[in-house]
Amino acid sequence: MTRPPLTVRQVMTAEVVTVAPDTPLDVVIGLMNLYRIGALVVVRPDRSAAGVFTDRDLLRRVAVAPAGWQSFPVAEWMTADPHTIGPDVGWEEALATLERLRVRHLPVVENGKVIGLISPRVLVSRREEYLTRVVEERTRAMREANEHLLGRDAELTYNLRAAARFQTRLLLPPRPPDWPELRWGTHYAPLNHLGGDYYDTALPDPDHLGVLIADASGHSIAAMMVAILSRTAFTAAAARTPHPGEVLAAMNSRLLALADDRFVTAFYGVLDRRTRVFTYAVAGHPPPLRYEARTGEVKPLTGQGFLLGIMPEEVYREREVRLEPGDRLLFYTDGLIEARNEIGETYDAVRLTAEFRAHAAEPADALVAALMADYQRFCGKQPVGDDVTVVAMELRE
Repeated sequence: MTRPPLTVRQVMTAEVVTVAPDTPLDVVIGLMNLYRIGALVVVRPDRSAAGVFTDRDLLRRVAVAPAGWQSFPVAEWMTADPHTIGPDVGWEEALATLERLRVRHLPVVENGKVIGLISPRVLVSRREEYLTRVVEERTRAMREANEHLLGRDAELTYNLRAAARFQTRLLLPPRPPDWPELRWGTHYAPLNHLGGDYYDTALPDPDHLGVLIADASGHSIAAMMVAILSRTAFTAAAARTPHPGEVLAAMNSRLLALADDRFVTAFYGVLDRRTRVFTYAVAGHPPPLRYEARTGEVKPLTGQGFLLGIMPEEVYREREVRLEPGDRLLFYTDGLIEARNEIGETYDAVRLTAEFRAHAAEPADALVAALMADYQRFCGKQPVGDDVTVVAMELRE
């Protein structure tokens, strides 16, 4: 039996929290904390939508607010006259409307009155519940007709592996650009079939090579989808400019509209092959390590920048270092340094730095192999708790 199309009425948050325009901000914030929500709707006496107040409205204003702001009416800080949507609009159209308007919440209005609220997170989670029910019903029907459970398990495993292959093709380039002065070593190990880690390279022009490593929050399908959105934004931005800060800012802007409550950490650096200057910017990602062949020292490439997909109009400041032949750069995700052994110790950045220093003179691929062998010895039989991605770049004459 074919189900009718999913509509906003079926997936919206119907028990939406509402307040009057003159409600003091401290009362509004108390309600948001009580109900653990990120937004509520401000309604007039006739239940029409006067505005929407979200945690982002609060963050934008509270830093510069005068003393006593807690008593201000919510009408002064809300997003007034918000866009609204009808309850009979289809699920796909609703999601497209949120993206087109670049908003996170839309009041649902029927006959001029607020009856619900939608957000990308609500749409996706409720649709997943809906699809889960559909799968369960079909599974029961299949079980009644055919009790070959092992066959279904094999089919599910095949589909997950196919999705993993799809993710690999989308998120991981087949190999970095073949510049004769560079050698590469890579390791990619998602926690399960689907992960949120990825790395990528870009060639904004013939003399510049960009290297990105990123980590989408969470695991499985949700993390994979955010990672794919992030890489799509990176591919578009990195082709236009050799400036890492501009690329991360463009990715942040794109993810603000799409990723909802999830975020991405990232490090992006661009090597100028003419000068060997490596310019980079950071978005909440663990600092890569640089091995200086001339001195034998290992130093982190530190920087500051907020996570992607959280703060609007974030500025990602650039730093630069000049590399020399024999230098190595080691990029990694936090799954490496946060891994624990059987007695609860973390692998941590100190151990990674020491191991990197011990093998830094080796070719990039051998260096990565040595690091991962040490990592596996450290973890022993302790189950892995996160995706692990490592990329080494070796600069030669």
